Amino acid sequence: MSSSGPRLTSIRSLDGFCQYCLCLLTDPRYFLTLVAYIIVGDAVLTQLIIRFIPYTEIDWETYIYQLELYLGGERDYAMIEGPTGPLVYPAGHLYIHQVLYAITSHGTNLKTAQQIYGLLYIASLCLTCAIYRKSSNIPNWVLILLPLSKRLHSIYVLRLFNDCWEVLGSQAAVLAFASGNDALGVLLFSAAISVKMSALLYLPGILVVLFRRRGMLFTMVSVAGLVLAQVALGWPFLQGNSRSYLKLAFEFSRQFLYKWTVNWRFVSEETFLSTAWSRSLLTLHLATLVAFGFTWCRHDGGVVSVISRGIRKPVSSPSLVPLTADHVATILFTSNLIGIAFARSLHYQFYSWYAYHLPFLAWRTRYPVPIKLVLLLGIEYAWNVYPSTPLSSGGLCAANLVLLAGVWLGDQEGKGVPSRTDVSHT
Repeated sequence: MSSSGPRLTSIRSLDGFCQYCLCLLTDPRYFLTLVAYIIVGDAVLTQLIIRFIPYTEIDWETYIYQLELYLGGERDYAMIEGPTGPLVYPAGHLYIHQVLYAITSHGTNLKTAQQIYGLLYIASLCLTCAIYRKSSNIPNWVLILLPLSKRLHSIYVLRLFNDCWEVLGSQAAVLAFASGNDALGVLLFSAAISVKMSALLYLPGILVVLFRRRGMLFTMVSVAGLVLAQVALGWPFLQGNSRSYLKLAFEFSRQFLYKWTVNWRFVSEETFLSTAWSRSLLTLHLATLVAFGFTWCRHDGGVVSVISRGIRKPVSSPSLVPLTADHVATILFTSNLIGIAFARSLHYQFYSWYAYHLPFLAWRTRYPVPIKLVLLLGIEYAWNVYPSTPLSSGGLCAANLVLLAGVWLGDQEGKGVPSRTDVSHT
């Protein structure tokens, strides 16, 4: 028997394996197969991290201490404090940790807590993959970038930050809006706000989506529903001391410590703490939102036309073109990125707010692939430098702004958004 037979079989097997790998990375029909591999692989990686890398205590003990004051009957937010400071999150944060308190033996069983946050991490990854799938405009291989963040794993399973719960609610809301289920999206978004008010960074984009797709009346009802939901969740504390609850849980003028900032280390502490600096950042934030807001409606004849049609027919959609899933996700992720780019201060756990969005947004730019990867690597690097330096924070701000500029010059409404001409011909 010729020895070339086994060798030929081996070559064919290798060729088949390479072809399969190529399909996984490039063929949309293999998207879900690649997702399955990534989720299983990242679940294994997460377990290894929990097993071999020591947990670092930062805020978990404070969460538990504050919760015990609540369970003891305290309803005045001004009186609920812990080792690292006062309670500065809405009521949903307390309700979630009340459940965790019961599951983790009053907060003492850290391994169980880490396993819960490991599941939370995987759930967030699954939602992200679902959003990418819904958009149908992201190359398969880009998914491989999602589980590579060292800092993101740390935020979830080595630090147990409450930001992770807000991210879960926000991601679920984005998926609901992208799927056209706006009522569910509003409900999930409200749940995210109830954990941490950072979710409000999505609000401008959500208002654009709701107004264009459902009309003025639905948008107003949704906003009223958001407010009422927060009132209902915070009612025990609003009764106890409404002023302290609103001031602490939704404090927009909070003063951050310079030593913890990740993004503005290259400015002096005096500048960082000044009122003029915070007002400048707020002005830039609002101006950038307005600029993007005008372009988000360009396929509908412009923002003035959209608002005019919405006012004339408040119960009807003023949009002349359908909002695709990719369009919606791009608007919401960009809204969030704008808020992060001009935030007064970013702490290390805040990376979770947009880490999952970065590959998506990078592929909404028209930069060459090497530039996209350099941007993502630069952002990841900056979030892993501790303590931050003028170089790392300057690099982070530059990368965020370059990414935002790339979205502005690229596909800021998502790819394949139909024009009014396209619609009129169907």
